[in-house]
This record gives sequence, structure tokens and C-alpha cells, in this order.
Amino acid sequence: MYDVIIIGAGPAGLTAAIYTGRAKLNTLIIESNIIGGNTAMTDLIENYPGFPFGINGAELMENFWRQAQRFGAQLKMEEVVDLQVVPEGKKVITTEGEYLARAVIIAMGARRRELQVPGEKEYLGRGGSYCATCDGAFFQGAPVAVVGGGDSAVKEALYLSDIASKVYLIHRREQFRAHQTAVDKMLENDKIELKLNKVVKRVEGNQSMMQRLVLADVKTGQEEILEAEGLFVAIGLVAAADFLDTLVETVDGYIVTDQNMQTSVEGIFAAGDIRFKQYRQVATAVGDGALAGIAVTGYLKE
Repeated sequence: MYDVIIIGAGPAGLTAAIYTGRAKLNTLIIESNIIGGNTAMTDLIENYPGFPFGINGAELMENFWRQAQRFGAQLKMEEVVDLQVVPEGKKVITTEGEYLARAVIIAMGARRRELQVPGEKEYLGRGGSYCATCDGAFFQGAPVAVVGGGDSAVKEALYLSDIASKVYLIHRREQFRAHQTAVDKMLENDKIELKLNKVVKRVEGNQSMMQRLVLADVKTGQEEILEAEGLFVAIGLVAAADFLDTLVETVDGYIVTDQNMQTSVEGIFAAGDIRFKQYRQVATAVGDGALAGIAVTGYLKE
């Protein structure tokens, strides 16, 4: 039996592991995708303290993992499908097996929101993507489109402008939610063309690759064909743990905690983007992870 199992190896989960590891707790991290989560797929992080010129997300997360590993944290790459409270403690069920712990920290983060339009799933991996830093290199010299109006969308458009021949930024409104500094950089970039008050109606192509988007004007409904070989969707996040709704208190899929990251179930904590909160940044996830690690240590040593 582990002292604590941390579900998720993003900024919150890895930070929690650093704290529980330093407290000499037997710590297991379970991650289904990549170490670092969404942060590891970010090309440049400019607002994390200590890096005045920014840092690559994958590099930052690799440093987090190395630090957690140094303090004894173990890692299993498996998908968690259920979490149960049993007489022995907490049972974490994955696609590969079952693990017991005295306490659990849920730090599964959030997954990318989908457009849910015809052709989106069909062309995923064949032009469609949710991560420019992961897949952008495949579109060297090709026209691509980014959908969204927040920080992620603007940053992905800027990143792709160094790779693609043309970047179309599609946004359903005229105003952007992104920080003005990033918006200003985008507006100064000649390779980025804005498609405002537009939404994607469907994704089209041949049997092997996507070739175009059909856009619709949100005011008039008029449709427009946009030739693009790549589509990068950056319209926000949704909570990544549907199976938890019946176990702990949630709001819209996000877990409710107190100020110490304790959920409605004793011995189960939550940290990072999966928490019900207003702001989701690397820095806030790190703060959550630190609090969760400290709270779990206190809980287990009472």
C-alpha cells in the first residue's frame, strides 16, 4: 500500500509529489498521457516566475519530474478509470490493475474542449490537432487555421506563424480574451489573418487528409470556404474526470475543495485545473499542488 497516490503528472501533481516525497511518504504518480500534461505541450511560458525570458513547457515539466523523482516519487503510465473508498483506504483502478493508498490527490487537470462539428473527429491526426507544439512541424509551408480567442489560441497562432505559410485565426467574437501583449504581437504579424465573428461549421477533405474548412458568419449565417491543411482547436478546457462525479462534490465536472484542497471525501484531495476555481495557470496549479502535498502530509501524520 502506498501512503499517497497522485492521479496526474501535470504541474499540480508533480508539485504535490515533491512535497509528499520530501515528507518521506511513499508516493505513486499515475499518468495516462504525458508527463507535464497540457503544460508540456506549450511552446513558451512567459509568466512563470524565475524565467525572465520564458521557458519551454516541456523543459519546465521535465525539471518538475526530475525533482519529484529525486525525492522518491514513483511513476506508472496508466489510465485511471475509477476511484473507490474501501475499508483498507482508497482504491485506484486503472486499465492495468488496482492500487491501494491511505490518501489520494486528484490532479488530472482538464482536457481540450472539442468543436463538435462534422469532420473534426474524422480528420484528427490527419490535419486536425489540439496541440500546435506537438503537431505544428508537420505543416511546414502549409496554410493552417487556429480556432479560439483566448491565450492558448493566440499563442498557438504565433507559434505556427514561424512554420506555416499562412495562419488563419478563427474567433466567434470581435474581442479577444487573451492578454493584450500577446494580442498586440499577433496583430503585428503579417502571416496571421483574423477571421472574426466566424465559427467552423464542418471540416472537409479527401480520404487521407483535411483540405478545407466551412465557416459561417455568426451574424448573417453566410458560409465561407477556407482552404487550410491544418486545424488547431484551442477553445478552452473541460474537466478530465467524469467518473468522479458520484464520489466527490463537483460543479460542472470540476471538483469542489476547501482551502486545503480537501474534497468532500476524507482523505481525497484535489489540485490544479480539475478544481472548481476561477483561474487556471501553471503558477496557480503549483500553488494547489503545494497545498495538497502539505495537507496530505498533515492528514497522514495526525
